[in-house]
Amino acid sequence: MNHFLKTDAAGQLYYETPLLKLTILGGIKLEGLDRLRVTLEISVPGSPRPAIRHNPDLYNDNAVGKLVRSIAGRLEVGMSVVESHIEAVTQGAQQWRLDELKKQGPDGPQIKPLSEEEREAAGQFLCAPQLMERTNEKLGESGIIGEENNRQQLYYTMTSRQCEDPLSAICMARSGVGKSYLMERVAATMPADSKLENTQFTENSFYYFKREEIRGRIFLIEDLDGAQAVLYPIRELQSKKRISKTVTVKDRSGSMRTISLVVEGPVSVIGCTTQESVYEDNANRSLLVHLDDSPAQDQRIMDYQRGRKAGLIDTGREKDAQQLLQNVQRVLKPIKVVNPYAPLIALPQEVFKPRRTLGLLLSFIEAITFYHQLQREEKADPATGEVYIETTPEDVAAGFALLSDTLFRKSDELSGACRSLLEWIASNEKGSFTAQDIRKRLRMAPRTLNRYLMELTSYGYLVQDKKKKHSAGYVYTVASDAMGDLPAAIAAQIDQVLEKVKNATGDPGVIIKEEAKPIDPQAAPIGKRRRGRPRKDPIMNAEGVGQSATVGQKEVGQPTEVDLKELEQVGQSATEKEERHEKITAQ
Repeated sequence: MNHFLKTDAAGQLYYETPLLKLTILGGIKLEGLDRLRVTLEISVPGSPRPAIRHNPDLYNDNAVGKLVRSIAGRLEVGMSVVESHIEAVTQGAQQWRLDELKKQGPDGPQIKPLSEEEREAAGQFLCAPQLMERTNEKLGESGIIGEENNRQQLYYTMTSRQCEDPLSAICMARSGVGKSYLMERVAATMPADSKLENTQFTENSFYYFKREEIRGRIFLIEDLDGAQAVLYPIRELQSKKRISKTVTVKDRSGSMRTISLVVEGPVSVIGCTTQESVYEDNANRSLLVHLDDSPAQDQRIMDYQRGRKAGLIDTGREKDAQQLLQNVQRVLKPIKVVNPYAPLIALPQEVFKPRRTLGLLLSFIEAITFYHQLQREEKADPATGEVYIETTPEDVAAGFALLSDTLFRKSDELSGACRSLLEWIASNEKGSFTAQDIRKRLRMAPRTLNRYLMELTSYGYLVQDKKKKHSAGYVYTVASDAMGDLPAAIAAQIDQVLEKVKNATGDPGVIIKEEAKPIDPQAAPIGKRRRGRPRKDPIMNAEGVGQSATVGQKEVGQPTEVDLKELEQVGQSATEKEERHEKITAQ
């Protein structure tokens, strides 16, 4: 607050003494700190003489000198008096502008200090047994109805903002299911200074944050479709943990020069979309959270809405649960997490993008360990002295349990909407059916339903009888192997990983020495050979080799006979390779 300027009833700034009154007309421009051009109205209080209006640059000494002489002559006031008044207005306007710039500038995170009682309660919550179960209960008490698995995924994803590799998530569902509600309710359990929520981002908005202003923050984007312009810098923040941009600016001499804008990450990004499928580069970097749109979930939400309007819901209890979880987040401190069981963790072979999916799984397990930091023994690296905590087999099991649906979705060739429709058809339609039968019962848009049926037919989950087409459309039947055993196969392979982790618990040295092998219980059998020596035994029972991705998905990624032979011939001439290739093809 400055000590020179006052504000009148019209909101104008003025400076008044018994000798002169100077009023700033039209306010003060905030841009251009190298100049201070204002419109002044100078008058003598109680004098009938007309006021003087002038538009000087108060930082221009020549302009100010001329103005002083003009005022002194026309108002018959001493020059020293006019100079002192002009100086007071200059200092007041300068201070006022700086204060306004501070108000409009981005405020730093306001960290709320915890009282001793709050810190003790949060510490007891983190140290008590069954932490994850009690956290899930508190999330339910905070006003999140159902979605138990999804709300825990989002909670630990947001908790990972303090980890070395923060996670990101995308909530996917049709309009009106509650994507934004779930995201906002989980975000309400995070400290206010740890998240940034914006309706829309411009293309270059991310590059003009301060260098470390967004490090370790949570970005909440209600609609990813409206943030297409910033998805590229978001991906770079997720992968490289920093973004940079080169721009040209004009220096004080008027010359153009190049500067680099650098913003440091990492960040955690939580977004929502109604799209059935997400752009691959965005999906590979995020956990895909598919919301529950079942009738049972609809009924639970409507019961909650009726109870809230009837005053039957204790809103104070919801706020207490949110406040407790916020205090818990403030008690957590950044610490390194070491996962000694990482060499034993492998993904099911059905996962399409195993490299990034494995990274997401390991980061999620790390977030669970980080959340249990008060229940883990702190150790120090003998070489560097860095303090760290270690992952336990329980953390690994909890990570697989919460991400089992995510691993299935990343292994499924169908979109989430198509998979849900297929499951509904298999449960409710016996025998043949038509598209009109489905539309009557689900009240689905014809074009949307036709697109789903076409996708299911193309992948072989539905059989279309074109000979029985009539006025109601084609007749469909569910293929005999449509439901398959993909969930059971994934569950069995996850059990193998957990069993390895459990068996290695007694001897930590075994964990580091043992090599993690990909899980493939039904892979195409390929004869083993010693490195550098040609195969002597022919490959037997390799019916899966050469199948398409749809028919033999479990064999995708397995080396074929030709691949192995070609690898053995590294260094041979092109003619020798062609001759051997022709012999192999003939065999």
